[in-house]
Amino acid sequence: MRGGNRKGIEQRVVRAAEAALAQRRFVTAIDVLVGVGWLEPRRVDEWRQGRVPYLEAAVIASLGKVSTAMKLLRLWAQARGLQPSETAYVARSRGRQQLRFSKSGDPGIERAYRTHWVSPELSERKRERLAERQSRPPDLVVVSPVKEWMCSLCGVTSGGLLIMEDSGPVCLTCADMDELVYLASGDAALTRRAKRNGCGSPGGTSC
Repeated sequence: MRGGNRKGIEQRVVRAAEAALAQRRFVTAIDVLVGVGWLEPRRVDEWRQGRVPYLEAAVIASLGKVSTAMKLLRLWAQARGLQPSETAYVARSRGRQQLRFSKSGDPGIERAYRTHWVSPELSERKRERLAERQSRPPDLVVVSPVKEWMCSLCGVTSGGLLIMEDSGPVCLTCADMDELVYLASGDAALTRRAKRNGCGSPGGTSC
């Protein structure tokens, strides 16, 4: 890669990383890819739902540029004295499968993507709590569609709630979630009480 191109990427990577660090006191590869404009947040959501085979498939930059950005992120983080913390990424789907980042699936590349860079200003206890929180499986998301749709498993046309799977939209009957009661989102206190009582929170809250 030409020196000018690398310098331009470095400046963009540093700006994105600094912004994420200032906001949350840790930085992820996803923060940088979104921050430099190579990855749309909606595509991240699709990947987390298991609808994209690997994250790099949703990135609009070449693999060479992505590789350069990842190296620059690591060098910047090490120069800033940030602490590496490897974090599990699990799909927001019923299977809870581990998400894949790279086209090659190389363990070293996957580990680099999973590594979060944490501010040394955080105490060890706070770093442990952050790592635990980041590694939790995400809540399942139940969608209330605005148009009629067809279940990708049973083929029934419906206008009711659905979840997204690899195969496409899935009705709650096929997802074995039709016996749950869904509470509208927006009431934070109610959601906290539901979770304390062992309920999930797919989209809103369910029990």
